[in-house]
Amino acid sequence: MAEDDIYTNDGTVNIHKKPANRMETGNWKACRFILGNECCERLAYYGMSTNLVNYLKKRLNQGNVTASNNVTNWSGTCYITPLIGAFLADSYLGRYWTIASFSVIYVFGMTLLTMSASLKGLKPTCDNDVCHPSALQTAVCFIALYLIAFGTGGIKPCVSSFGADQFDETNETERKKKSSFFNWFYLSINIGALIASSVLVWIQMNVGWGWGFGIPAVAMAIAIIFFFLGSSLYRLQKPGGSPLTRIIQVVVASIIKSTVKVPDDKSLLYETADEECNIKGSRKLKHTEKFRFFDKAAVETEADRVKSSADPWQLCTVTQVEELKSIIRLLPVWASGIVFSTVYSQMSTMFVLQGNTMDQHMGPKFKIPSASLSLFDTLSVIFWAPVYDQIIVPFVRKFTGHDRGFTQLQRMGIGLVISIFSMVVAGILEVNRLSYVRRHNYYDLEEIPMTIFWQVPQYFLIGCAEVFTFIGQLEFFYDQAPDAMRSLCSALSLTTVALGNYLSTLLVTVVTKVTTRNGKLGWIPDNLNRGHLDYFYWLLAILSVLNFVVYLWISKWYTYKKATGKTSLT
Repeated sequence: MAEDDIYTNDGTVNIHKKPANRMETGNWKACRFILGNECCERLAYYGMSTNLVNYLKKRLNQGNVTASNNVTNWSGTCYITPLIGAFLADSYLGRYWTIASFSVIYVFGMTLLTMSASLKGLKPTCDNDVCHPSALQTAVCFIALYLIAFGTGGIKPCVSSFGADQFDETNETERKKKSSFFNWFYLSINIGALIASSVLVWIQMNVGWGWGFGIPAVAMAIAIIFFFLGSSLYRLQKPGGSPLTRIIQVVVASIIKSTVKVPDDKSLLYETADEECNIKGSRKLKHTEKFRFFDKAAVETEADRVKSSADPWQLCTVTQVEELKSIIRLLPVWASGIVFSTVYSQMSTMFVLQGNTMDQHMGPKFKIPSASLSLFDTLSVIFWAPVYDQIIVPFVRKFTGHDRGFTQLQRMGIGLVISIFSMVVAGILEVNRLSYVRRHNYYDLEEIPMTIFWQVPQYFLIGCAEVFTFIGQLEFFYDQAPDAMRSLCSALSLTTVALGNYLSTLLVTVVTKVTTRNGKLGWIPDNLNRGHLDYFYWLLAILSVLNFVVYLWISKWYTYKKATGKTSLT
């Protein structure tokens, strides 16, 4: 067997820092542990976050707007901190050790949150379902929440990329498996979320918050055990040095050489002579025509030629220039995901508050918590992920001739359209709910006799949209990222969720301020029966339509990355 057949060609090594043996490491045998880890970690995360808005309302005595904004601000932070984890993974620690390190912080945060909900002195005192939290108790709760946000920030950008690293992109057979990995990865997320939104939310509302947060803490500890059990099977991509430094070097070199003329023959631009790239863990990238100003950084002048070695602040390789171009090309696609994430964030805020006003009984005795309705989003993902992978892709492939059925950009676009319908359906339900309230004069009734299961279609549609947009986004940002910037680009894709949550906070704040002028109750009062939540849903639907129109132009403009050569191991 040739050496190329024995070892991977993508620069990965095993846990002992030796070249990764193709037969002994990676592929699905390694991914089982990664998927198991992700399932448990997501069970922990959603077990704590799905019903958080109700915890803040009931135990910290916060109003609808305050609780909703606190949840979206915290959720946003959970998806901004991945930039820190990604930088450490790509620059210094590698994905394996970054996941391991931040998991410890995560478990500590989960443990502190459990203590704040269960230990006397740390949990708020309550009389007749009215709680009176002290400043210290509120502070401990939020310290725990933001420790979790920091811990998850080291894990989120690395796990999906680490799983994809188990498949050698230079091998045709393994490359095809990688596309399926992202579908199964997202499926494992939603299996954890299914248990969280059903069992754990019920425990929180009926048994107690101490148990409701304690079980997710244990799940996170199990996630770490799963992760370490697979260590001997993993393929590890070596960190390639600071990607931010390389980006800044290209910008500086381009400015220094702003008066230099770029040759018409682009083969004259500076690049290493051998087949391997000089960036550790990366393949060479072919020159592209867009953003030509940055090509100046790769123009070799007489002053550069007389030097014994190239100064990276004055002369950059074509691959280094193309790394920056790749990031710039990704930014418009990245921005188009923000509005989608704003729609997605409504499941943990406005959908829950809307559900609180409806009849939550299932049969004469059993009462389903409104936050548990998110399990229909999860069931939708669990249904659509394998259907997409096993049925839709083979069917569409016959017509498009594309290996993946749809291109990644087409897949994301379909999800954006479906998300518009989810907001329209939510708005129609709220119109009917308010009409029912007016007809029967139920303005001061906490739960109107209208079943909460009317919310199922809006959850189901968002789940379907996730399979197209979020999974497509995961695959797109991994695939289009420069090899040595994959954690950073995965983190970049996650920040759309962060900014989507922050945008939701901004919209709720602005809408509340504008609509409560002159003593009016506004669109989102504490008593939703006297408000107009439907107007808020129509606003999100309109923003989603405008976002999709812009996305169509972005998709037409985008140029896919082209890589060549071998990955550098040293």
